[in-house]
Amino acid sequence: MEQQWAGTTYGNGWMHRWLIRMLRVMDVRILYAFVAVFVIPVCLILNPSRRTAYYYFRHRRKYGRLKSAWKTYTNHCIFGTVVIDRFAMYAGKKFKIDAVGKERFDELTQQPDGFLMFSSHIGNYEIAGYTFYTESKSINALVFDGEKASVMSGREKMFSDKNIFMIPIKSDMSHLFLIDKALHDGEIVSMPADRINGSPKYIELDFLGAKAKFSQGAFSVATMRGLAVLAVNVMKTSLTGYTAYVTELEYDKSASRKEQISQLSKAYVRELERILDMYPAQWYNFFDFWN
Repeated sequence: MEQQWAGTTYGNGWMHRWLIRMLRVMDVRILYAFVAVFVIPVCLILNPSRRTAYYYFRHRRKYGRLKSAWKTYTNHCIFGTVVIDRFAMYAGKKFKIDAVGKERFDELTQQPDGFLMFSSHIGNYEIAGYTFYTESKSINALVFDGEKASVMSGREKMFSDKNIFMIPIKSDMSHLFLIDKALHDGEIVSMPADRINGSPKYIELDFLGAKAKFSQGAFSVATMRGLAVLAVNVMKTSLTGYTAYVTELEYDKSASRKEQISQLSKAYVRELERILDMYPAQWYNFFDFWN
């Protein structure tokens, strides 16, 4: 069964613009409370995401029924705050971000070769733009081409002065040429590595006690040039604070290409499991990830 995901932020442009204007003057905590009390209960009734979230807590995290139900609610609440925080950034609000392991990012930016940053749909990776930017190398971030114009506009405004550029994922695969050019020029490419998005090429790996499919694309891009890869996960740690975890994913660059892809993909999954063990409620793949 193919993993399905709409790939776009809920709501229309008018709603997004209204939310940004409101957040320019409103404390985000007021909106957090409103969403938790009035919005999330309705979503849990109407949206099938409750079933996939419950499965994650009940069968992958091995929680009891009541704890799994409660965690399903808190998971959606935290996700709601993350979405609010994204629009709050577009509105100009700042968040406190601590970074663990960022020195390796800084080291790689001073080297001539390009490198990759692998993200996941956990925490709030987009907020990494506050911390992970450099004048010495451009960052090219892969984004969904069908995203709302209001969201794309917010991103462009937020990253315009940080040497961060977006590469929309196109159905004609033209984004692959832009990725190749960026890496050839010694720049940084940021891409998610936890969704196959309909790609026929995938790797099946043990993840949280069961087999799951991960796209081969991200790992293939890195191993094609034998480049350094950082896993970057930005997790919400307080009402207005985040911690970014930066871990270099080790693999034997002298091994066969197939073995390199295998080693790199397993290293990525191990890091994803490590972060989720610390923040189990911040898993935001709301579809049947394990089929």
